[in-house]
Amino acid sequence: MKAPSEATQASPAGSGAHDADALLDRAVAALGGQPREGQREMARAVATTLADDAHALIQAGTGTGKSLGYLVPAVAHAVRSGTRVVVSTATLALQRQVFTKDLPMVAEALEPALGERARVALLKGRGNYLCVHKMGGGYPEPDEGTLPIGPTSELGREVARLHEWAEETETGDRDDLVPGVSGRAWAQVSVSGRECLESKCPVLDECFSQHVREDASKAHVVVTNHAVLGVQATSHDMLGEHSVLIVDEAHELVQRITSSATHELTVASVDRAARAARRCGVTTEDLDRAARHLDGALGDSTVDRLRLGLPDDLSAAVEEVRGAARAIASQVQKHAEQAGSAGKIASASLGEILDVCEELQGESGRYVVWLAPRDGDYDAEVPERIVAAPLDVAGLIRTRLLEEKASVMTSATLALGGDFGAIARHLGVDDPVTLDAGSPFDYPRQGILYVARHLPKPGMGGMSAAALDELEALVAAAGGRTLGLFSSHRAAQQAAEAMRERLDVPVLYQLDDQLPTLVRRFAEDERTCLFGSTSLWQGIDVPGRTSSLVVIDRIPFPRPDEPIAQARTEDVAQRGGNGFMAVSATHAALLMAQGAGRLIRSSSDRGVVAVLDPRLATARYGGFLARSMPDLWPTTDREIALGALRRLAAS
Repeated sequence: MKAPSEATQASPAGSGAHDADALLDRAVAALGGQPREGQREMARAVATTLADDAHALIQAGTGTGKSLGYLVPAVAHAVRSGTRVVVSTATLALQRQVFTKDLPMVAEALEPALGERARVALLKGRGNYLCVHKMGGGYPEPDEGTLPIGPTSELGREVARLHEWAEETETGDRDDLVPGVSGRAWAQVSVSGRECLESKCPVLDECFSQHVREDASKAHVVVTNHAVLGVQATSHDMLGEHSVLIVDEAHELVQRITSSATHELTVASVDRAARAARRCGVTTEDLDRAARHLDGALGDSTVDRLRLGLPDDLSAAVEEVRGAARAIASQVQKHAEQAGSAGKIASASLGEILDVCEELQGESGRYVVWLAPRDGDYDAEVPERIVAAPLDVAGLIRTRLLEEKASVMTSATLALGGDFGAIARHLGVDDPVTLDAGSPFDYPRQGILYVARHLPKPGMGGMSAAALDELEALVAAAGGRTLGLFSSHRAAQQAAEAMRERLDVPVLYQLDDQLPTLVRRFAEDERTCLFGSTSLWQGIDVPGRTSSLVVIDRIPFPRPDEPIAQARTEDVAQRGGNGFMAVSATHAALLMAQGAGRLIRSSSDRGVVAVLDPRLATARYGGFLARSMPDLWPTTDREIALGALRRLAAS
């Protein structure tokens, strides 16, 4: 940990770190255990940070118990100071775990010491809750031209089940509906934050989302998620007054804020806004004409990143759309009282159009702009979308999330290459307190990091024959029991098909079924392999023998043509820095650390992380990546790795 500041040294008795140990003992004793040393260090650091109104970056490895490490001092601070603490998690699933399991236990354990039980609340975006007004027919039917929902269709059956559930649910929370329904079905009974009538809703007293917000306003500790932080940073206030922000899985925050701040303009979105405005009795001839001009300008363009701004024809079309949308938005506003929910939907659609037009025509260099095809259509040459994303979100995080409050950013992967500097810059945290709380696991004794140095450098055409042969040998030695992390779905599918042909072990592929179902099947049968990309690299927690081998096919650098990474790399280089290390290597280091972290999930786990990309051992940046990963025993000797896997399989 960094040397304490003067403020840290002067922390008043009872509000700083010195009673963190006693409070942590109480909480962990409620679980029938004793705190780990890393957990103690973390709790002390969090207590000191909150007492000093400082900012902290805390790396806490798997098994440290970081949820209690930040919740215990957070609850104590909130109750003693009478202020609100916001805790944000990366996913709704983790949010639910913290709110339903960890936080109630901490609140109960600390109540005798604090003299009061902490009030807690769960906060999600409005779209996660049933809209009572919409279910009662208070919103217009979906866009014209869509097929009606028949009672015997799958969608119709889902909507019917939602209406039955609405009669019995006390929360209206989508997560409480088991089994769930499709996104299309949920859209029939929910509204976005922009579409919500809020205080003007005729059934406000019955609103599930409003009840949640009222509870949150009175709570000591509010548990939310990074999607809500994205809205807070880029749009409007959702959290209200709070003095502390704690971000769990903080390594994901930059991507979430970037995603929230990324907007796109399409002909379809302009047409949709025009249809919404016509429902309010507003004439849309100018906007319809502008949409056709935008369609023509896109048709004359090619998919590419726009380094010098919009070309003249596209710029003129965007300006025409902007002017027409602004005029129509003004007309819709005049009809707002009479139009009710239809006016709110029209205003929301037009507002989104205006926002992206202003970003596209804003100050050069603040946004990365590119022309993109339809999602997933990588071979298309004619664009369908104009996309704008912020070049940098550190300023947004600093000013909209961290200013005038204490903060704690924590994750198992923050010290990239052994240093917190890169993540601090990306998160906009100036001069933070830093702590690596370590992990209770003995990584060099429990696991091996094997780099297949003899393999050829991976190409762009999927896995090489040599890499597939290496994968076959590793999986055979492990007797299955493999989590395969691939840099693309194409490579994952290629590997899955090859291993199914060559080996007599079950091989699951990520797109075969819902991910929770696949993970459950993987955990239940030791011999099963699970191959996939993207979401498998993070958040998969399968301790035990079933995941004795974790294979990483290649270093997961961003795609060379990925516009945001490309632009950020150039920006760093223009300012005299190393763009590759600051952007691509940092991105890869985070994923490599997260991916390798899937291996050791308990003190009894043993296994091998096998990297089929020789650059981890041969390239100059390989050391930076390796230092970001768990401290496994390293080797490039194939026979050592295979022998270890065979012994594990036989034990």
